[in-house]
Amino acid sequence: MGLGRQIKELVRFVLSVAVIVLGVRTFLFEPFNIPSESMLPTLMVGDYLFVSKYPYGYSHHSIITSPDLFSGRILDRAPKRGDVAVFKLPRDNKTDYIKRVIGLPGDHIQMRDGHLFINDQAVERQRIEDFVVEVSENTICSAPFLETAEDGKDYCRYPQYRETLPNAVSYNTLDLNPAGPSDNTRMFVVPAGHYFMMGDNRDNSLDSRRPQSTGVGYVPAENLVGRAEMIFFATDGGAHIWEPWFWFQSMRYKRFFSFL
Repeated sequence: MGLGRQIKELVRFVLSVAVIVLGVRTFLFEPFNIPSESMLPTLMVGDYLFVSKYPYGYSHHSIITSPDLFSGRILDRAPKRGDVAVFKLPRDNKTDYIKRVIGLPGDHIQMRDGHLFINDQAVERQRIEDFVVEVSENTICSAPFLETAEDGKDYCRYPQYRETLPNAVSYNTLDLNPAGPSDNTRMFVVPAGHYFMMGDNRDNSLDSRRPQSTGVGYVPAENLVGRAEMIFFATDGGAHIWEPWFWFQSMRYKRFFSFL
């Protein structure tokens, strides 16, 4: 086989692989990583997720770089209340955000003294054991949550609650400040074709409780990217997935293959 033919075969192989990868990332699954603490305790900095693309159908945001090829959604299906969803930030239509779907079109959403109300009904909320995480160089923790254990290690201890939505979906939330600025809000009425998103770390989440100009606002259905399914890799934030020489000291093995 001549050199020219070998180069053609290599190019054909590389293009084939690229098409397959692009197809999988567009229509099936795409990996994402968590850069902030807004979804604690469900998701932690350093978690790597598989996000499925097909549950909500497809928009141009399903494609890498969000090319403006068409509007609306193909095979559109509504998310369920309680889903952990990735979406494009409405104010720039390019930044990936991940939050929990709390409000569906037509819902009335409000926070009152740290309690979530949906359609004027209080969501069941139960105080459970504190959420405790070891402090690393990538952990943001300060008094009164910082404590030093007998082993000499520093830990963050956060008040934790179990919420159960009207459709029986349950998950844990954090309430760091019972009188935080987002613990009492106006009544939000979710417009048609939009969703209301909230982070599980209620006092440390930029979400739909803030207007689109400074926060997230209502999220158009078109901006949905996919549903978070599983944590396939996790570190304490001190090592990226492409830095195996740091894995040993940074990996959180217990979080591997955790379904959401």
